[in-house]
Amino acid sequence: MNKPLTKEDFDLVDVDAAFSEENAEADAARKKKRKRLFILFALIVAKLGLGWFAWTWFAHAGRIETDNAYVGADTASITPLVSGSVAQVLVSDAQEVRAGQPLVILDQTDARLAVAEAEAAYDQARRRVHGYAATSRQLSAQIAMRGAEGQRASAEVASAATGAERARLDYARRSQLAESGAVSGEEVSSTRAAYEQARAGVAAARAAQSQASAAAAAAAGQRDANQAMIAGAGVDDNPEVAAARARLDRARLDLQRTVIRAPVSGIVASRQVQIGQRVQPGSALMRVVPVQEAYVDANFKEGELTEVRVGQPVELHADLYGEEVVFHGRVVGLAGGTGSAFALIPAQNATGNWIKVVQRVPVRIRLDPAELRRHPLRVGLSMTAIIDTRG
Repeated sequence: MNKPLTKEDFDLVDVDAAFSEENAEADAARKKKRKRLFILFALIVAKLGLGWFAWTWFAHAGRIETDNAYVGADTASITPLVSGSVAQVLVSDAQEVRAGQPLVILDQTDARLAVAEAEAAYDQARRRVHGYAATSRQLSAQIAMRGAEGQRASAEVASAATGAERARLDYARRSQLAESGAVSGEEVSSTRAAYEQARAGVAAARAAQSQASAAAAAAAGQRDANQAMIAGAGVDDNPEVAAARARLDRARLDLQRTVIRAPVSGIVASRQVQIGQRVQPGSALMRVVPVQEAYVDANFKEGELTEVRVGQPVELHADLYGEEVVFHGRVVGLAGGTGSAFALIPAQNATGNWIKVVQRVPVRIRLDPAELRRHPLRVGLSMTAIIDTRG
């Protein structure tokens, strides 16, 4: 049997209903607040996304970036130009050197002897050329003397011819008189002998004349030959002297080359030479890396180079210094081919199965020398390069 409801029961029901209604209103308020917070969060995210997109568009549009970039430099290979034994090695690896600074000194004994020999040969050549001039003057005097002898021989020929003619006439008269008996046969014989002797004298005088002429011609030929060796040039310009001087200059140059100097300023690397080592021309002794002239080769993908031009600005970061240090540079140029095109074993895309691989092209970037002095780099260091193509 059901118990009848009392007033207290009705009051309790009213309290529960009121409590339920308050809970429902609180839930509705919480849901509304949660919705407002979600909408606010969505608006904040949207604003942040829009801001990031705008910043990316304005700050990074037209900027291409790669971390496939490395420091390089045109290193100088130190090689001897003359052979010899190493007497001194004046530098070591990682040492900084200046252009013209001695690096290695070779033994100079043989080079000094060669210089002394070349100097003696040069002095001999000069003396020999001076002797040619003196010989020419002597031969000119001989020619004049031979000319005088020729004139004397001509006079003797004329005198002998006159005597021979007189002897002939005397012999002819004696022969005519001998027919009438006016002169004796002995006298005729004497005049005939005198005539024959006079004729022999003429022949001898003519031979002496020919000899004098031949001697004069020989002296003239010797003078011409000797003159040809000194004609048209002074002592210093004479070919023999010039050749001796060239050999002397070569010997002195070889002596200077026994001191091997740095061609550029930089850092010594890969030193391989030791004291006492016998070196030959062209053998590698060490390298000098001109770190103040370092550059960066950045390898960009081929599709990123559409807007890249020479002279565009570049920002770079080195792993050595981190993001805090920013290097600035300029694009110098693009390589003549991709890295794979100049590989030791190039790709053979015309054979077998083919898979397209995105190629990279080295971009040469010149760095600011002032920044390099403040933050030196070394060959081979990794870099991050960002080219601004908007200009």
